[in-house]
Amino acid sequence: MAGIDNKALFGKLNSIAYKAVEGGTVFCKLRGNPVVEVEHILQQILQLQDSDAHRILKHFEVNASRLAADMTAALDRLPRGATSISDFSQTLLLGVKEAWLYATLQFGEGAVRTGHLVYAWLATRDMRLVLPGISPEFAKIKPDALGENFAKIVAGSPEDQLTAKDGSTPTGGGAAPGEASGAMAPAQMGKQQAIKQFCKDLTQQARDKKIDPIVGRDDETRQVVDILMRRRQNNPCLVGEAGVGKTAVVEGFAHKIISGDVPPPLKEVRLLELDLGALQAGASMKGEFENRLKQVIEEVQASPKPIVMFIDEVHTLMGAGGSAGTGDAAQLLKPALARGTLRTIGATTWAEYK
Repeated sequence: MAGIDNKALFGKLNSIAYKAVEGGTVFCKLRGNPVVEVEHILQQILQLQDSDAHRILKHFEVNASRLAADMTAALDRLPRGATSISDFSQTLLLGVKEAWLYATLQFGEGAVRTGHLVYAWLATRDMRLVLPGISPEFAKIKPDALGENFAKIVAGSPEDQLTAKDGSTPTGGGAAPGEASGAMAPAQMGKQQAIKQFCKDLTQQARDKKIDPIVGRDDETRQVVDILMRRRQNNPCLVGEAGVGKTAVVEGFAHKIISGDVPPPLKEVRLLELDLGALQAGASMKGEFENRLKQVIEEVQASPKPIVMFIDEVHTLMGAGGSAGTGDAAQLLKPALARGTLRTIGATTWAEYK
C-alpha cells in the first residue's frame, strides 16, 4: 500500500461502507484487538438493516445463523489485550484498494460499495481464502457469477444512489476511519476517551452549578473523606435504602472539592460517576463490557490528575459481562481497589450489600 494515503483510499467508500469501517475501528478498540481486521468490518456490515452485502448473501442462499456463529468465533480468535490500535491490516487495505479498482474499472462507478468489498475479497487471487476462512458459508458466493450479475443482484439496494465520501464531511474524506472517533488514537495520558464516553464529571457539574448545594450531610461526607485519605482500604461504600440520599452525599463531596473544603491531597481530585448504562449499551459481543471497564480503569490510573470514581448501584457489577468460566466485571476492580490505586465510592442498598 506504499504511496497511497489511507485518507484518499477510504474517501472512495460510499457513506454506508465508510460507516462500516468507522464502526469496525471503534469495535476493534473496544475489544482490545491491536489491528483493524476484515472481521471487524464484516461484523459491522452484517449488523446493517440492508446493503449490497445483504442482497448478495440472500442471492447465494448463505445461511445467516451459521454465518453469525462463524463471525463470533472468528472475532474470538483475534489477539486481545491491546490498549490502542496500531493500524489497519494489510488484507483490509488491499481489499479496499482492489474494491476501488473493481468499482471504477469493471463496474463503472465512482464510489466503493459494500458489494464491491465483498467481491474484491472473493475475486482477488491473493485474498480468495480470506472470507471462506472466516466462514465456510462465504464459499457459496461464486465470484464469477457475482461479477457478471452484480447490478441485478444488488438492485434496489440503499447504496444505489450513494456517492464517494471525498470532500463531503469531516467524517468522510477529511479523515481515515477511526480518526474522527478517536478509536485510532493511542491510549495516551490526557486523551481519556473511555472516561469521556462512560463517565460523568461531578466536580465539573458542581462548578457549572448543575448540582445544587447539599445541606445536612456533613457528617457522612466527612466519613467519606476520612476513608479516602487512607493509604489502603480507601474505598467507602454508602449503604441505605432507595431515596435516603446516598447520591446526595457524593454530590456534597463534589461541592466540597470545588470549594477547597477538603484535605490538601483531595483538593485537585476529579470526582467521576461511572455511567453503567453507557458502559453496557451495545456491549453485545462477549468481552466488550469488560474491555470498556478495563479501559476506564487504565485511564483513571494513568490520569495526571487524581480521580475518585463513584459507582451507583455498585452491586450490578457482580456478574456483569461475565460468562461461565470468565468471572465478572467486579474481578477487574478488585486488584486495583485492594492496592489502593483506584479510589472508588460505591452505593448500594442493604439487601444487595448483604
